[in-house]
Amino acid sequence: MSADLPFEDTTDFENADRGFVAALSPGVVMDAEGRVVWDNDAYDFLREDCPDTADPSLWRQAQLVSRQGLYEVTEGVYQVRGLDLSNMTIVEGERGVIVVDPLISTETAAAALALYRAHRGDRPVTGLVYTHSHVDHFGGARGVLPHGGEKGVPVLAPAGFLQHAVSENVYAGPAMARRAGFMYGDRLPKGPAGQIGAGLGMTTSTGTVTLIAPTVDITSTGQEEIVDGVRMVFQLTPGTEAPAEMNFLFPQRRALCLAENATHNMHNILTLRGAPVRDPRIWARYLDEAIDLFDGHYDVAFASHHWPTWGHEEVVRFLTGQRDLYAYLHDQTLRLLNSGLTGPEIAEELRLPPALERSWHARGYYGSLSHNVKAVYQRYLGWFNGNVATLWEHPPAELAERYVELAGGAEQAVAKARAYLARGDLRFAATVLNHVVFADPENLDARETLASVYDRLGWGAENGPWRNFYLTAATELRHGPEPALVELGDSGMTEALTPAMVLDSLAARIDGPRAWYEHLTIDLVLTDELQRHRLTLHNGALTHRATPAGIPPRTPAGLTLTLTRAQLVGALAGRDPDGVVADGDPALLGQLLSYVTEPDPFFPVVTP
Repeated sequence: MSADLPFEDTTDFENADRGFVAALSPGVVMDAEGRVVWDNDAYDFLREDCPDTADPSLWRQAQLVSRQGLYEVTEGVYQVRGLDLSNMTIVEGERGVIVVDPLISTETAAAALALYRAHRGDRPVTGLVYTHSHVDHFGGARGVLPHGGEKGVPVLAPAGFLQHAVSENVYAGPAMARRAGFMYGDRLPKGPAGQIGAGLGMTTSTGTVTLIAPTVDITSTGQEEIVDGVRMVFQLTPGTEAPAEMNFLFPQRRALCLAENATHNMHNILTLRGAPVRDPRIWARYLDEAIDLFDGHYDVAFASHHWPTWGHEEVVRFLTGQRDLYAYLHDQTLRLLNSGLTGPEIAEELRLPPALERSWHARGYYGSLSHNVKAVYQRYLGWFNGNVATLWEHPPAELAERYVELAGGAEQAVAKARAYLARGDLRFAATVLNHVVFADPENLDARETLASVYDRLGWGAENGPWRNFYLTAATELRHGPEPALVELGDSGMTEALTPAMVLDSLAARIDGPRAWYEHLTIDLVLTDELQRHRLTLHNGALTHRATPAGIPPRTPAGLTLTLTRAQLVGALAGRDPDGVVADGDPALLGQLLSYVTEPDPFFPVVTP
């Protein structure tokens, strides 16, 4: 389809270069130990023409997204792009600057702020704004507000931000981190046959993740706040690209921030790393509301990824297209599922309207029409497609053994896969070879043949995460699994955890079968929160209930620990923090912790 796209239209390149001030040179960021956490110079190869090992449309997007430096959006509003997956926006106030979305890592955020200060003066940070609850928009907070520097500085975020920012990375954090390594290709070599970006940005930085809790909650659309003389008018957009998200207007600058609700690609309804399924219906409605709510009050719109759009009518045209994109894929998926089609069938049949199909901002560089359609199906009907033959299938390895047997053995299966490969049916060749690998992971011929198929599928993908998934899968088939470079939910976010989140996380790590016959109760009395948390391990399930600390429990616990919230994490990690008072059988805590398992960051994905 790339041949039908308007490659002659260079507007995006003009906008991506507009307002350029200076680049970080070299475009490399290191941590305190000298470890490279970001290297944008590694993408210099993108200056060349598209090779045979990349889709021309994705190559074009990578050329745009790899631009790096400080850019002026409008008077008093600057962006640093190309120093992380996301952009950091800096708005000049009366005394200092307001930072919007401080990237993923403290190191890249500090480098971005230093680049701004080198060209605009050493202005203090007088405000911090998180547009939404994803880590690439808050993780570098301590890079712009070091410990102690946040005193008196307002930190603004949409209602529910803290809960969603932490919970998404706590409960399924290890699995999401493992899959994020596939999605962003962080272990792939950067080059024409390797990692060329992720569509939304180039990749994720690998530095220190932190979080400063908000001090000002945005709770309603139309709410206004003034920080350092800068007025902001907010639109809450919960349940769109993130469960807690907001757009906002800078009226004095006539500039509209669209968070991550409208970017220069089709976004994800369900990200491949894993997340709750998003709602494209409400997403489209909030975009429509933004068109009306802020009409006539801006001359430029910018987001936390990609490049701005200048001109009021151009912004309206862009928002209208993005609105129609999400509304169309939602409504048409429902139309077809109500006609009896399943997710994969809808994904094969559905096409966007020609006007959207030829719009660069609607191309599937990050989300794809194929997996977004399946996500909408999943949101409404779940994993079961209604065909009872799929209700109780064998697990993958057992199913694979039977398919290989039907093919006449592994050798015959590989030969048949090569025949499909010769006919150009890479998808079915991958399916057959995957069965062979799952039936016999030590079959090196099948592994290498499957890896070569994944190479070709990756090189042909217009979608950045698809390419990265395919090429990472090929790498792991050849060399084995590797852990993600950054683990979501690392210690920098621990201080933001509520006691309930800590206990939920503990419960999700209990080895249930080993604890089937255990029955114990432990009370945790948190003196600084005046709450008692009753933990009960019974039938392999760890449950917990909070009550006011002053109300005596109906039944005594086997062990009561009196401690502070700060001591809680240490106690549950098996350490013995000073000042914790124990009443009862102290061995019960060790007994409980003996059932706690450690997640496996190396777990296999492309083999059993």
